[in-house]
Amino acid sequence: MKVLKIGASWCQGCLVMKPRWAEIEQENSWLETEMYDYDDDKEMIEKYDVSKELPCVIFLDKQENELLRLYGEVEKEKLLAFISEYKNK
Repeated sequence: MKVLKIGASWCQGCLVMKPRWAEIEQENSWLETEMYDYDDDKEMIEKYDVSKELPCVIFLDKQENELLRLYGEVEKEKLLAFISEYKNK
């Protein structure tokens, strides 16, 4: 499983999520995450058809098929539950 995190410097929710993700990544060192900027990474934004609703988190399986997409601020416990559910996919 891989997690794509999409945000922007002008996004208040992204600022809230940044330390939350830092904690999650520190506690789950096996977790593969990639961060993309909405304004700078146009190729990825178009590839995954990301709207201006940010932050956006996309969970991908091992074949890079989309498992789940979340928008906005998400509680740490919910993110951990999804990570646990999709860990081996």
